[in-house]
Amino acid sequence: MAALNWCRQAVSTDEVPVRLARPAKARKAVRAGSCSAAGPPAEPPLTRLEACSAELFPVTVKFDAHAPGPRPLCDNLGPRVHLQRRELGILGSREPAGSMKRVRLDRWGGQLLQAHARSGAAIARQARQPFLAANSQTTTRRQASSVVASHGLIEDAPIDSTRTPLPSPAPQRAAESAKLAALHARLALSSKIPLETLARALIVPSADKNPSFNNSNLAFLGSTFINYHVLEYLVCKWPRLPMSLLYEALRAYAGKESLHQIARRWGIEAAAAPGEEVDPGLLQWKPEASGLQTRWGYVRTEASFAHRFEPRRGMSSRVVFDDEFGDTLHQPQTSEEGYNYYQDEAYASFVQAVVGAIYTHNGREATRDFVKSHVLSRQVDISSMFEFKLPTRELAMLCAREGFDAPIARLESETGRASRTPVFVVGIYSGPEKLGEGSGPSLDVARRKASMNALKAWYLYSPSNKVRVPSDMLEEGAKPWKAPHIDIGEII
Repeated sequence: MAALNWCRQAVSTDEVPVRLARPAKARKAVRAGSCSAAGPPAEPPLTRLEACSAELFPVTVKFDAHAPGPRPLCDNLGPRVHLQRRELGILGSREPAGSMKRVRLDRWGGQLLQAHARSGAAIARQARQPFLAANSQTTTRRQASSVVASHGLIEDAPIDSTRTPLPSPAPQRAAESAKLAALHARLALSSKIPLETLARALIVPSADKNPSFNNSNLAFLGSTFINYHVLEYLVCKWPRLPMSLLYEALRAYAGKESLHQIARRWGIEAAAAPGEEVDPGLLQWKPEASGLQTRWGYVRTEASFAHRFEPRRGMSSRVVFDDEFGDTLHQPQTSEEGYNYYQDEAYASFVQAVVGAIYTHNGREATRDFVKSHVLSRQVDISSMFEFKLPTRELAMLCAREGFDAPIARLESETGRASRTPVFVVGIYSGPEKLGEGSGPSLDVARRKASMNALKAWYLYSPSNKVRVPSDMLEEGAKPWKAPHIDIGEII
């Protein structure tokens, strides 16, 4: 009787909220055989029309108690409850009095979707998006019946699978990269240099061919500034260096291998493969020809067979035809050599691009200070680069050119002449002046070493530890320029 009174009160309001999925608490209560707020106690069928509180489900089905139509589904509910079987698709036989009507929700749930398009359908929709969003992972019956209430939801736009992926990350992602921010702070760059420019410096032309997004322009600009400042420092610091040694010293400071080591010390890491999903703070490159035009020179006709034998190249041809380091332009021959070649080029291009970015945003003085701090501050042993073939003859020609007396070798001291490990100390003199000294296991070796030391002392002459360079005159209020010592050249 309690269940019958409860159902009559629900029908008398002419609006019975219908719950299509029983909550967990109600299911437990039904199994226990007790009555709860979700409905009167009854046997738990597989699908059943339940009346519950309106706060638990947003969809309500209105019942017209006085409308004409077919026979009521439940004779024991008092007033005639009119449900359009044709609209709701409810199928079932009449049950005896005293029991509620069992319905097949899985049969009428799909047909309920068509009730909105027909005229005269008495179904009210209440779009409550938070409830549907929170209960999106429900059963299949719940999803099919909830479409009526989710009419106001906006579907996501379909993904265009035909879009070509970008070869490098978009510039807008630079502001979200923690690696870029850390690199910017690690290099103590000015706030005038945006993260987008630093992200562009990390994209090598082999990864992205578009010059508007790679570092080709910045790298070329930076390479010219690095080579200029290094070369003027070497010429003013050691004005007597031979041309071949000047090329090697320039390579030691500004070569690809040296700039590669500088980039490694900055903490630069390379991506496994370039792409738009890669972190903008990673170096993006491929082991292939990038077309990076930072080296200029003539391609020699003998460069194609230079790997079989080494043709003779004079210093004049190296100055005229070859690149800024006196090397011929050629492509690597083996795969291992090519990988190392392109890797050095990629890392070096980033350092050059950073210098170009500093000049673009901060000017000439900031660029010179950056090159001094990161490139010229490295210690390079110039004396270990010398290689003499005939040191005694070269020293004699040098003394003749400069008007000195002919060099004479004199034995300074010796020990263990008759032993297995003798040591001889020989000095080279030009008149009363001592030019150099060397030691060796024999008199001839000691004489050659003494001649080498005398030549090194001549070529490594430096006016002072801190020399002025031509770029210092570009500063405001600079002192008058005093020309450095200019040597007439090496011994030929």
